[in-house]
Amino acid sequence: MKKWLLILLLFAGLGLKAQQRPQYSQYLLNSYLLNPALSGIENYTDVKVGYRQQWAGLQDAPKTAFVSAHWALGNEYLWANALSFQTNGNDPRSRSYTQNYTASPAHHGVGFVAVSDKAGQLSTTTFDISYAYHLQLNNQLNLSLGVAGGISRVAIDINALVLENPQDPALNNTANGRLLPDLSVGAWLYGANFFTGLSVQQVLPQKLSFSGDEKYYTGKQVPHVFLNSGYKFYLAEDLNFTPSLLFKYVQNVPLSVDVNVKMGFKDRIWVGAGYRKQDALNMMAGFNINHLFNLSYSYDFTTSTLNQASKGSHEIVLGLLLNNVYKVVCPQRQW
Repeated sequence: MKKWLLILLLFAGLGLKAQQRPQYSQYLLNSYLLNPALSGIENYTDVKVGYRQQWAGLQDAPKTAFVSAHWALGNEYLWANALSFQTNGNDPRSRSYTQNYTASPAHHGVGFVAVSDKAGQLSTTTFDISYAYHLQLNNQLNLSLGVAGGISRVAIDINALVLENPQDPALNNTANGRLLPDLSVGAWLYGANFFTGLSVQQVLPQKLSFSGDEKYYTGKQVPHVFLNSGYKFYLAEDLNFTPSLLFKYVQNVPLSVDVNVKMGFKDRIWVGAGYRKQDALNMMAGFNINHLFNLSYSYDFTTSTLNQASKGSHEIVLGLLLNNVYKVVCPQRQW
């Protein structure tokens, strides 16, 4: 029996609890993937398209592709404060920006995210629509509350399964896929130079089995909890340094901890590094090309026992800043 088939049967039929959401190394640049409260946080329509190859060189290793977009509703996104620039292309993240920062007015935000994740013979496709309301707590502080809902399709490629026993009873009356409801909630507290967020994905636990036999109905989707926070320091007028932490909790699975640092110069170019406990070291870099495009790449060096077979993980993300009326080059609230 293939090793990935064994993993699949454990996950879907025997009730193993594990991280069921995709892994991302560049979460700092697109926390919207983890938290719907970021819907409409920017002064423009923020679009991201990304692809991740996990554990390159390992047969049937996870591959993830996603597209996300979110924007503010109405004209409130044109708030007249430190985000409104007198000339095109001013650096929105210079030290003077934080000194003159004022919180955005209360406003609504919406968005969507579509994710396709495949590992071995198991694939998951999720589509969610999000909504958030951004409260103005004071002149320099906002709190956003968000929710996202949609559907998730979990499927198995039966024709790709190789069995020692073709009559395995766990596959009697097997269905190719299951449609399940999906729900996420989150909160995001942010100011000029810091953020803290808490979110829960897969809020609604769902039974998960591909067999028609009820005795194999022990697998299920479980909630995933994310807590992340970061703070931007200025080493010089045009040089900043942002350390951040991400904690991921899934029931009956060891707590996952990501530690990251990111250094930016004039918010045109940036480099970063991170460590994921008992999993990987990663290196990242990005370039804000102009007021429409930005591009980033990360590479993970596997530190777990999988490094004997894995050649590391690759992740590339293309960003678009649509309806960018102030022609800013750097994402203002994506760190």
